[in-house]
Amino acid sequence: MIDLGISKIALIGAVALIVIGPEKLPRLARTVGTLLGKAQRYVADVKQEVNRSMELDELKKMKDSVEGAARDVEQSIQTNASDFEKSWSDATGMAGGGELPGMVSFPEYKHPKKKWRLKQGATPRWYKARSGVRTNAQSGAARVARFRPQPGRHA
Repeated sequence: MIDLGISKIALIGAVALIVIGPEKLPRLARTVGTLLGKAQRYVADVKQEVNRSMELDELKKMKDSVEGAARDVEQSIQTNASDFEKSWSDATGMAGGGELPGMVSFPEYKHPKKKWRLKQGATPRWYKARSGVRTNAQSGAARVARFRPQPGRHA
């Protein structure tokens, strides 16, 4: 910024004291300080934005170079695979990729689509009643009331 020495600052302060007057000088100094602070924050924001845009440009360049390298690798793999397929078909003497002589082909596996969690069997009610399996949902209060001893009944 501007290079101001102590003597220049003292001269500016003396001129401001004479021109503005001692009663308005503190308010003016506060206003100048806030304006300088705002200017410094603005300059810092501009610097951050410039740095961010430079980093973004570098990242874009890096991304383009990585994508280009990936395309080159993919293309070389494709050419190598096609060369291998061609040499394999030439070596085996087959055109169209048929089966090798003496090889047996098996049918393709198909999933049976069974849901082992679903029970298919129907258990009879008398068996459920004898073994104590709950068949109906019952609240806790209803269960307590069901097994509460009745007055007049001896257990």
